[in-house]
Amino acid sequence: MLKKYLEIGQIVGTHGIKGEVRINPWCDSPEFLTGFKKLYKDEGRSHFEVTSLRVHHNIVLGKFKGIDTVNDAAKLRDTVLFIDRDDAEIPEGSYFIQDLIGCAVTDVDTGENLGVLGDVSKTGANDVWHIKRGNKEYLIPAIDEVVIETDVENKSIKIRPLKGIFDDED
Repeated sequence: MLKKYLEIGQIVGTHGIKGEVRINPWCDSPEFLTGFKKLYKDEGRSHFEVTSLRVHHNIVLGKFKGIDTVNDAAKLRDTVLFIDRDDAEIPEGSYFIQDLIGCAVTDVDTGENLGVLGDVSKTGANDVWHIKRGNKEYLIPAIDEVVIETDVENKSIKIRPLKGIFDDED
């Protein structure tokens, strides 16, 4: 089952004297974060009503209802922020990294279990997926030629691995 609330960033400090916070976004684009009217904390148990969100360099500056002084804002430092999955609009074929982690990875041609997706690294050209199998980790490019099918509902990914990636030389 997919999580209802997704980690989206962390409050890392204050901005100005009127209660604005600096948010380090944990998403592909800081602009994605600016479209939400509510941000949650404590894994969705409570929320902030958003007054404004705007991008400033690679940080998002946010103002929440009821947070009106720098002292109020400072108390929120290190707070991890969440969004409600139902409030997020992502393009068809796009996924939240949190949904991909833990998916079983199989070879689309042979059906061989290749491991479990353990992590995703952002690189300039494409993401790199970390596939864990036993005590080993294999890195695969998350490109259309390799990733054939992704089913986050059933925690399953089918790939066509590049030659040599899973050939162990023990």
